[in-house]
Amino acid sequence: MKLDILVLAAHPDDAELGCSGTIAAHVAKGHKVGIVDLTQGEMGTRGTPELRLKESEDAAKILGLSARENMGFRDIYFKDDEVHQKELIRVIRKYQPDIVLANAVSDRHPDHGKGSSLATNACFMSGLRKIETVEAGIAQEPWRPKFVYHYIQNNYIKPDFIFDISAFWDIKVASIMAFKSQFYDPFSEEPSSFISSPDFLPFIESRAREFGHRIMAKYGEGFTVERFIGIDDLFDLK
Repeated sequence: MKLDILVLAAHPDDAELGCSGTIAAHVAKGHKVGIVDLTQGEMGTRGTPELRLKESEDAAKILGLSARENMGFRDIYFKDDEVHQKELIRVIRKYQPDIVLANAVSDRHPDHGKGSSLATNACFMSGLRKIETVEAGIAQEPWRPKFVYHYIQNNYIKPDFIFDISAFWDIKVASIMAFKSQFYDPFSEEPSSFISSPDFLPFIESRAREFGHRIMAKYGEGFTVERFIGIDDLFDLK
């Protein structure tokens, strides 16, 4: 299946927290969007890999994804190296996305920065014909996405552009809450974590409101770019 947009995420729930409003907006326009989670988040404080996979499936339905899969890389320990690059190249060539959305270029969690650099390198390398990959026993053709954008996560990074998600805020929240094992629940007996704090989800809303405010909208999601964006019509700008 060819996707219009492929979202790469180091952990289940990274995409939902970082760019699910943008995902929902493009699904609503008829675009095919998929998420590939690099790890099962098995080193996280709360939940289990099996539970987080089920939560990922629930979030995928909420967002209307065309595809979602998990690479099964080792949480915390995966690297931006040849082995992982070739596995990710295989997935990029499988889905042939025009646009890739990837983790923040740097962040509180080290896997986010690693996921970012792995995505960047694999997207470029996927276009090299002398790198050979196979899917379902068939040799794959080279494929390089046209654009790679990085969503912003915990740490503040000045965005290069902001996407208006005001009409899709409720879907974003619902997709995040599909990962109910991870977030604040006063009745949970799980140990506390950074994102299970009662202040974390209000922070996510505050960030979205701040980005929205910058573009005179209610809610927004920020992205950074790897190269300049060119336009041929000033009226395309909001």
